[in-house]
Amino acid sequence: MRMSELRELEKGDLIEKLNNLQRQLFDLKIQMAQGKMTTPSKIKQVKKDIARIKTLLRERELGINRGALS
Repeated sequence: MRMSELRELEKGDLIEKLNNLQRQLFDLKIQMAQGKMTTPSKIKQVKKDIARIKTLLRERELGINRGALS
């Protein structure tokens, strides 16, 4: 997921996507604990996507407009 794609979404959509990713991360951690995980790198990717969304939400909260800089 790219930041440019995320910047186009509204706050409600970002929060919904964040909740879905957090649920997905939880499920992946359970799979890892059970030894059923097929792609361990998926956890890393989901964590990065969560961080991107949280960063974007915080930027909007502070009124920072990074989209104009890129």
